[in-house]
Amino acid sequence: MYHKLAVQLYTLREACQADFPGVLRELKRQGWAGVQFAGFHDYDPMELKAVLQETGLKAAGLHVSLDDIVHRTDQVVSDARLFGTSDIVCPFIKPSLRHEEGYAEIKQQLNQVACQWEDEGFRICYHNHAFELETMINGQSALAYMLNPAFDNRILAEIDVYWIQKAGLDPFEFIRPYAGRMPIVHLKDVTDDEEMTFAEVGTGVIDFAPILIWGEAYGVEWYVVEQDMCRTDPMGCVSTSYTNLTKLIAQII
Repeated sequence: MYHKLAVQLYTLREACQADFPGVLRELKRQGWAGVQFAGFHDYDPMELKAVLQETGLKAAGLHVSLDDIVHRTDQVVSDARLFGTSDIVCPFIKPSLRHEEGYAEIKQQLNQVACQWEDEGFRICYHNHAFELETMINGQSALAYMLNPAFDNRILAEIDVYWIQKAGLDPFEFIRPYAGRMPIVHLKDVTDDEEMTFAEVGTGVIDFAPILIWGEAYGVEWYVVEQDMCRTDPMGCVSTSYTNLTKLIAQII
C-alpha cells in the first residue's frame, strides 16, 4: 500500500509557487510515492515532469477546473498524458451551479468528456465537498446523483472523507456503493473540537483503518492526503500524515 500514498499539492500551494521542484524533491525524501497536481503555478510542465522522472514520483491525477475540463479538454488530456496519469478530476463547482439544473448540466458535461476519452484510457472523477450533500435531486443528495454507480454514468468518485465526516455522515459507509468506481480517495482528518477543521491523518476523529482495508479490496489506486488549511507548517503537516498512515498500514496488512 505504501506505493499508493500521495499528496494533493494544493496543500503545499504557497511552497509550490516559491519552489515547485524543491517541494517535489522534499516529498520524495519524506517517502511519498506520488503527487496530485492542482495547477502548475506558472512552472513549465516539462520541468515538473523531469523532476518526477528524477525522483521516481508518480502523478496521482490532475485536479482541473470544470471549465477547463469542458472547454479546454485537449490541453487537459495532453497534460494528463505528459504526466502519465489516467485521472482528470473536477475538484469544485461555483455556487451559481449548486442547484438541480446545474448538477444535471455538470453530470451531462462530464459524462460527455468521459465518453470522448475513455477509449484512450482517461477517466473523469468528481471530488466532493459538503455542499453537494445539501441539495436533493430525486430523493438523493446531489453527490449521490452525480456519482450514481450505474453502467451509463462514467463519472467516477474521488470521495474526500473529511467533508463526509464534516457533514455528519460515516465516511466508511458512504464510500461503499463506489466499489470499483473510486480509483482515488482523499484522506484528511477532522479535529476533535468544536471547530471540526482540517487535521493531519491520525490526529483527529476519523477511523481510517476500515477505509484503507475497503480500498484495497475494491479498487482504490491512490490514497491522496489533502489538508486545505494547516495550523502549522504545511510540509510538516503532510510529514505527520505520512508517518501516521504508514504506521496504520503496518498494523493492518
